[in-house]
Amino acid sequence: MGTTLKLPRAAALAAACLIPTAAAQSPASDYPAKPVRILVGLAPGGGTDIQARLIAQKLSENTKRSFIVENRTGAGGTVAYAAVAKSPPDGYTLLAVASGFSITPALYSKLTYDPLKDLAPISLVVQTPLVMMVHPSLPVRSVKELVAMAKAKPGLLDSCSAGQGTTPHMALELFNITAGTRISHIPYKGTGQSMIDLMAGQVQMGFGNILASLPHVRSGKVKALAVTGKKRTAALPGVPTVAEAGVAGYDVTTWHAWLAPAGTPDAIIAKVNSELALTLKSREVGERLTDDGGELVGSSPAELNQLLVTEIARWRKVVKQAGIRIE
Repeated sequence: MGTTLKLPRAAALAAACLIPTAAAQSPASDYPAKPVRILVGLAPGGGTDIQARLIAQKLSENTKRSFIVENRTGAGGTVAYAAVAKSPPDGYTLLAVASGFSITPALYSKLTYDPLKDLAPISLVVQTPLVMMVHPSLPVRSVKELVAMAKAKPGLLDSCSAGQGTTPHMALELFNITAGTRISHIPYKGTGQSMIDLMAGQVQMGFGNILASLPHVRSGKVKALAVTGKKRTAALPGVPTVAEAGVAGYDVTTWHAWLAPAGTPDAIIAKVNSELALTLKSREVGERLTDDGGELVGSSPAELNQLLVTEIARWRKVVKQAGIRIE
């Protein structure tokens, strides 16, 4: 026969009380209980930094806790990515990334983190198409005419970008592959300098984010031929998509998302996800992001994970086909 262990009545009552108390507590029950750091791997003043700070400010207001953006630049953002991947998985160090996050695995052969295994997706926040622009002096009025010129004179056209391996650079490489053109890439150290040279006619064309490009399109200093997403943008309703304009299947968007260290409790991931969704519904955040040409998303962690898997695989293929090397 087995032995039944009998506790003193007081001890038994205490043990019984402990069980529901422990069960009722969760990692997110008092989260956040202290300031939360959001690392950004790109310089202050860029699109990722601006959006992260805008959202962090609203999160601070809503939760009554500080969400503090910290810029940690270097190696195409990978310094920040690795730092968050190695941080304690407690929800107090988060990562705000742009679409370049999915490009770096194809460009850097010796990463100290795995983008899919070492970081947990929280939410895709916003996505925005790029604008394909040309200098007004270039005698083309459509994507079809640009493709015809590029094929007639391979290597003659130059396209600027904010730097080697950036989304505008990869948008060009994918365009070359999809359209069968040979347009040369001219990398700059940042969006500002690339736009200055495009407006001056030093380069003939470029792919740029809407936030930086829209004022120059509206002023006539550059001419928008197309936007790169699957559908037109409200910021430039009269401008067709690249696919509409004749390059079937072409689709590139810049996007911004939030992640956490792998192993962060699901309850905390869910809490941050719901807070981000609430933030995107606020008028000041929503209007600012959509005015800049963005489309608000607010995805589930699973949906963001699927996007990362798809994008990483796609850019690996593009980098291999284009023969790009960055070390």
